[in-house]
Amino acid sequence: MKKITKIDGNKGTSIIKPKLRVAAYCRVSTDSDEQLVSLEAQKSHYETYIKANPEWEYVGLYYDEGISGTKKENRSELLRMLSDCENKKIDLIITKSISRFARNTTDCLEMVRKLLDLGIYIVSISRRKISIPNQWKVS
Repeated sequence: MKKITKIDGNKGTSIIKPKLRVAAYCRVSTDSDEQLVSLEAQKSHYETYIKANPEWEYVGLYYDEGISGTKKENRSELLRMLSDCENKKIDLIITKSISRFARNTTDCLEMVRKLLDLGIYIVSISRRKISIPNQWKVS
């Protein structure tokens, strides 16, 4: 009879969860001084907010400056962010409001559904509600 040796794993080691790759998106509709100040404040806030979480990896900030939210095709940074999501570079997106993605309800819903299908979640800061899948929650 052959002898079988059981090899126990290291009981003292823990499983290291990979950090969530988090990006932010912001947009202002006009290039007025007031809106540009708001954009700079948002950019600074998001970067600080993401980097303050030790379980998150800051992967970038996407922003469209002085561009209406009515047509997604005109917003190069939104399109670049969506492309990066498709290429699995982002796990979570933080934004002020879902309306930053699109003023057109159909466009907005299409983008949100596409992101969710890719396994990417969106945090709307204005709603102060975070929906994170169970596998990303800290036990």
